[in-house]
Amino acid sequence: MTEKSDHIPRHDTRTSILSSARAAFPLTLPIAFAWFFLGLSYGLLMESKGFPHWYTALMATVIFAGSLEFVTVDLLLSVFNPLLAFLMALMVNARFLFYGLAMLTKYRGTGPKKWYLIFGLTDETFAVNSSLEISERDAARGASRGWVYFFVTFFSHGYWVLSSLFGSLIGASLPFSTRGIDFVLTAMFVTIFLDEWLKTRRHSSAAIGVLVSLGCLLVFGPNAFLIPTMLGMLAIFSVLYWRRSASSASSANSSSSSKDLLS
Repeated sequence: MTEKSDHIPRHDTRTSILSSARAAFPLTLPIAFAWFFLGLSYGLLMESKGFPHWYTALMATVIFAGSLEFVTVDLLLSVFNPLLAFLMALMVNARFLFYGLAMLTKYRGTGPKKWYLIFGLTDETFAVNSSLEISERDAARGASRGWVYFFVTFFSHGYWVLSSLFGSLIGASLPFSTRGIDFVLTAMFVTIFLDEWLKTRRHSSAAIGVLVSLGCLLVFGPNAFLIPTMLGMLAIFSVLYWRRSASSASSANSSSSSKDLLS
């Protein structure tokens, strides 16, 4: 990588913007294919619940949070409960807090684009932008890192909105009933759970989630167990995190003290 590719010009020219868009587009094609079917499912779900096409497009544009949008469908159809909505959003998208911390230095110096980059931070845009490498050819054409970040996010956002709208449009014209399509939400979270279970060696977090959920379901019943479940998991994971952090700090201090004694 050349030094030029790391430089974000103070005044971006039209050539730089177009070159950055051309550099970003191929990077987002895997996202387009992945999100087409997920957005299609979301659009079908929204249509089956009676939401108009424009509402589906608006939701996909404003929220842009993948799995949370599926959860929001049921929240919109239930009794207004801001605490439940807040806790649900926090639990589903808590990982974005860590994504944001990891991207602080990379998004520094991007100017007003930074606000849109923060809004559009998803699993996919994080994966692409965190490992972004601008080729010498694209750098020579004027592509700048800040604008490539922007267009990766912009194209990804567009794929999600268009696929969701497409799902809503075709859902209205399907010759068969879409009743039961909301099971896609359950299937999606089961798939995520199993995928994480297979990828990790330690399953303590998954076990805690299952046990807390079952315990709260038995104690509070199916109509009131969500908030206690999320509060319980949040409390347990917070305690475990701080204990682990304290243990790491203690180990680091012990190691430092040992080195001082030996020196």
